[in-house]
Amino acid sequence: MLRKSRLFTPGPTPILPAAQTTMASYATHHRTADFRGLFSRVLSDLKDFVGTSHDVLVLACSGTGVMEGSISNLTSPGDKVLVMSAGTFGERWCDLAKAFGCSLEVVSAPYGETFRPDDLRQKLGSEVRAVYLQATESSTGARHDIQGIAQIVREQGDGTLLVVDAITGLGTTHFDVHGWGVDIIIGGSQKALMIPPGLAYCAISERAWRRMESARSPRYYFDFRRARKAAARGEAAYTPATSLVAGLATALEFIRQMGDGDLVRGRQALIENAELAAGMTRAGVQALGLRLFAPTCPAAALTAIQPPNGIDSGAIIREFRDRFGAVVANGQGDMKGKLFRIAHLGYYDSLDTFAILAALEQVLAQVTGRAVESGVAVRAAQEIYSHYRQGSSVPVSAL
Repeated sequence: MLRKSRLFTPGPTPILPAAQTTMASYATHHRTADFRGLFSRVLSDLKDFVGTSHDVLVLACSGTGVMEGSISNLTSPGDKVLVMSAGTFGERWCDLAKAFGCSLEVVSAPYGETFRPDDLRQKLGSEVRAVYLQATESSTGARHDIQGIAQIVREQGDGTLLVVDAITGLGTTHFDVHGWGVDIIIGGSQKALMIPPGLAYCAISERAWRRMESARSPRYYFDFRRARKAAARGEAAYTPATSLVAGLATALEFIRQMGDGDLVRGRQALIENAELAAGMTRAGVQALGLRLFAPTCPAAALTAIQPPNGIDSGAIIREFRDRFGAVVANGQGDMKGKLFRIAHLGYYDSLDTFAILAALEQVLAQVTGRAVESGVAVRAAQEIYSHYRQGSSVPVSAL
């Protein structure tokens, strides 16, 4: 039986076919006028994709590289920073802050939940130099209220910077970077932008650029000031991943065409696509009697699902792979075996969502040994899809 391999993971995500073609054929040297033109266009387009007039940097690394740079460029050893942690990626912020000798405060929320504003207010003071958090905690499928958090941080004035890991948030969630006062927002190539891992990007406010002049933490490759100077010339400070940059240009053009030639409208269409797929998936999952892992703050980038009682989620992961060639994600760290995650960011569409839900019906029947009504999940998803197609500009976001 023919069986295609399909990714339903929150990174890497399926690659845009046109970007694959571009990357396979691109062979331009990075210190040429041709590449400088391409790189400058990518940097400009990323401003529209992020929704900012701030300078944007692109570095050859994973998102964690820019997370590290957001610590090393903004802090000095001993600086007090506050991390908002509700999953394994929030814990990564804690590890990075400790690695650079920061004095760490933490606002925690249980896995699958989000933060209480009063908890932030209690720990936030003028001595806090920066606040770090995720927009989407992709280890749990939870989405955090960046607008509300930013409002509280901005009450402290310009002395406290706000850094948002939106690696799975950009392209799945609306951000008003300027209106909310976000100082650094971080993205990654292997998420909503539909190309392989290897590039990370960020938009940086003037407040943050000024902070870098006094920060004393060591930095070299991730010296954002050096990258900014090179970017002004249409270059990277060090050898860039040229093929990935070319693929990124193609992906951004694809998103522009989603908006009929307008990249900002294309970004909104991409976000709406993720919201629709997420709403369809949540409806289908619940129709099967499964529980969402983050029911009060569900993300559009992915849906985290609890397995039936007594079933290790690893069995569900294996059955998806062995039967359908579909790769869905297990839980991470302490959550391994306790949840599985289905992604909706990037190059997914409604047919992909119907297909993974139909497969989930078969998988559940196999791993539980119980009968599952055929079509129950797909039918619930179709209702959400029909509601959206009948004129709702924003799909149902939580069911």
